Amino acid sequence: MQPDETALFGRASLLAAIEGRLAAGGGVAVHGPAGIGKTALLDAVSAAATARGDLVLRLRPARTERALPYAGIADLVDQVPPDAAAALPPAQRAALAALRQGVSSRTAGTALARRLVLPLLLAQCARLAPVLLVLDDVQWLDAESAELIGFAMRRRPGPRVRVLAAQRCPSAVGRRRAVRLCPAPVSELAVPPLSADDLTALLEAHGLPCRTASRLHEASGGNPFLALALGAATPPGPAWRPAPLPEPARALLRERVAALPAEVADTLLLAALDTEPTATVLIRAGREDAERELRLAAAAGAVELDGDAIRFVPPALAQVLAEDAGAARRAEAHGALAAAAVGATEAVRHRALQSGRPDPEVARALAAEAQRAAGRGAGRSAAELYLLAADRCPHALAAHRLDWLVAAARTAATAGAPALAGRAAEAVLAAEAPPEHRVRARLVLLDLAGQALADMGEMFAAALVEAGDDPALLGPVRLRLTWAAMVAGDLDATIAEAGRTVTAARLAGDPTTEAMVLSTLAQAQRLRGEPEWTHTLQRALALPAEQVPGWLHLGPRYLAARFAMVDDRLDEARADLLRLLAVAEQDRTGEALVEVLRSLSEVATRAARCRDALRYAHRAVACAQRAGLSPGPTWYTAAVAELAGGSLAAAAGFARRGVRASEQEGDSIFLPRNLHALGQAELRAGNTRAGVDALRRLRELESVGATDPMIVRWHGDLAGGLAALGEHAEAAATLAEARAAAYRLAGTPGMAGYLDRATAVVLSESGQADSAVVLSAAAARHFEQLRQPIEQGYALLVQGGAERRRRRYAAARVAIGAALTIFLQVEAKPWAEQTERALAGTSAPATGTSSPADLGLTSMEARVAALVRDGASNREIATRLFLSVKTVEATLTRVYRKVGVRSRTQLSSRLTGMGLVPGGIVAPPVRPAVDA
Repeated sequence: MQPDETALFGRASLLAAIEGRLAAGGGVAVHGPAGIGKTALLDAVSAAATARGDLVLRLRPARTERALPYAGIADLVDQVPPDAAAALPPAQRAALAALRQGVSSRTAGTALARRLVLPLLLAQCARLAPVLLVLDDVQWLDAESAELIGFAMRRRPGPRVRVLAAQRCPSAVGRRRAVRLCPAPVSELAVPPLSADDLTALLEAHGLPCRTASRLHEASGGNPFLALALGAATPPGPAWRPAPLPEPARALLRERVAALPAEVADTLLLAALDTEPTATVLIRAGREDAERELRLAAAAGAVELDGDAIRFVPPALAQVLAEDAGAARRAEAHGALAAAAVGATEAVRHRALQSGRPDPEVARALAAEAQRAAGRGAGRSAAELYLLAADRCPHALAAHRLDWLVAAARTAATAGAPALAGRAAEAVLAAEAPPEHRVRARLVLLDLAGQALADMGEMFAAALVEAGDDPALLGPVRLRLTWAAMVAGDLDATIAEAGRTVTAARLAGDPTTEAMVLSTLAQAQRLRGEPEWTHTLQRALALPAEQVPGWLHLGPRYLAARFAMVDDRLDEARADLLRLLAVAEQDRTGEALVEVLRSLSEVATRAARCRDALRYAHRAVACAQRAGLSPGPTWYTAAVAELAGGSLAAAAGFARRGVRASEQEGDSIFLPRNLHALGQAELRAGNTRAGVDALRRLRELESVGATDPMIVRWHGDLAGGLAALGEHAEAAATLAEARAAAYRLAGTPGMAGYLDRATAVVLSESGQADSAVVLSAAAARHFEQLRQPIEQGYALLVQGGAERRRRRYAAARVAIGAALTIFLQVEAKPWAEQTERALAGTSAPATGTSSPADLGLTSMEARVAALVRDGASNREIATRLFLSVKTVEATLTRVYRKVGVRSRTQLSSRLTGMGLVPGGIVAPPVRPAVDA
């Protein structure tokens, strides 16, 4: 059986561990919950063993076969080659015939013969080829077969017989069967949940969009079977709408519940019905042995315990527990929890959930508590209570019901609870609601669309009709039309719509909407290089706008902090963002919190606080996944942080997924930014052509007259990559583009340094090392004054490379050593690794030896020369290096001149013994991506 490669995402290290331990002999017992991917691992190991010529005996019993004596052993021995069976003694041949029929003899002698069948068969087979027994789902193996296999393993079958056994087990005790079926020495390995990144890659490979794949990690607990089942059941339409729990997933989770002791399941039911369950609440609710029972549940993998807090793994397990309990048991449990509640909010909620009947007093009590919860910043709790109040509302309070539904939708939307918000908003639209309520509901659904606003044309049209001439309703609708145009990259439409929004907001006396649209207008003006953006932003800052936690990222204070970062005023940007973070954290998982965390990460990257950058970035990714937000922006930020202080492989992974997510959602803002990060990751990893291709695509996307100030520095990165490929004319033209972009952003202090360094890279690759040294040294001093250590270190690295090309080895060691010191101090791990490799190449050559740099060859010239030395034709070189034949010919002409030869034969002779490796010289490093 050929394994499904997509089922092995994130399993490379575990698969290598299994293979390594089996290679040493003995057995490996793997265990984990159903759906975690054990069978996929066994398929991969089996396929590899078969390809090596091993004899693979595979057994996977079904649940229904557990009560059939000898069913497993019958299947196993039936796979043994006939020659091995024919070599058995007569008594064992007779026993084998009986086992193949699933029967046994009643005589003692034949019982012993039966026990010896498998050891003798394995010994016969092992003489011809190594044997691998692959035993899957051994929890369903019948007891008689398990005893015979265990007997054979206890007789030590030798190093050529190995066993890989997998078991679904709810506890540590349950793993012992798989261990007993393996020969010594036995290694036990757990199959863990997939990480968020690996699960997202798996789901994308199965055709799920990035945004859906991203938010399924928490819903599935990292279980690939559950995630695929939930993804397949995800209904078409808005991304916030949760998928119903499909029956295969429900059945799997029921099995996990059924395997728990009854008293543990009863305790977990109470936890499943509570909003934020803790052991203390369960004890107060009458489960006096809750701590022990929770430990058993944690050992079975049903929950995770964090101090007193309880979290179900996966969260859907709580849903199955609650739904299968029945109404009477749920009512009893809610009654116990109401009595045990410490706060009024939980007490009111549980009393309401004891019955689903409409009750005006209960409904009013829920709404009043919801208002108090909203006042103290508990947005999610407030939304749940408002929605519950609407559910318990009798017909006589229909008007109040609509008010509560609108409040639930708006509160949930800003509190990072998209499912609650969408449910409440759609309930408003399904009722006979007045236009004001319908517009408010549509605004929530528009906000839930995230970066996919361009696909909400029908919703916008309906909202405009229902708003009529009411400026209080028109202003918020047109504000979102402005955002939609901005996300789509249509700056003319953005500016035009912003003007209409300002008019409506002023007529309505709505300074909050006016401040937000002026912030968007300022951003559009800056993208177009219009100096009016500063005046527009100041107008927005002067308005008495309300500072709503869920909308901070759309207001002028946030935008001012972003522009401070772009303009290299990093201390100012960080101080402003930390103040905004304190407000945004009131909602914990909303979009505002995600955006502030993103910005803090990017400021930390610029300031070379690499550890902080990674921490903020990964926190932003996790918050966006929990809230069901568009993943493209946070994946971009994570890529930026990884480029500075993490790993190039992780950076490329985040950036690739960010590109796909942005493409799927039509996000013209973060598509180029993710392409920028991807291009840099590829260039720094030595994949020069792939990096240049990504940056060329970015250039094609950039509209005429619009320069994104957050990623304008991509021009220099592309120019360096082009120069490394020997495409010097295009590199020079790209530098000219960079200078034009810098002219439009004259107020950015760092631009001079970026331009000098980019020019130095191109000059160094073009063989003009003297000029490159001067410019890169100037750039290093410039970034030192701006207190940007990573940028300074990169400039020193470029300077050291240019000194190396001038054969000034001592000066090269000084510059590169200074860069390494900086990178080590700020924990810029990938930069430090790259610089250490560069430093190792700065030793002066021994007498009588030379290197490409000693001959004055650039990176691309060295690659071409190496391939010529190895006998490649110009066309073959062009294919290998993704160049045109004309470029190869021009490069080879320069090589001849520098080396002092006239033919390919002379060049090969000159280079023999130099250790020149095709493709062995990587492109010069490029700066870490930074945007605003």
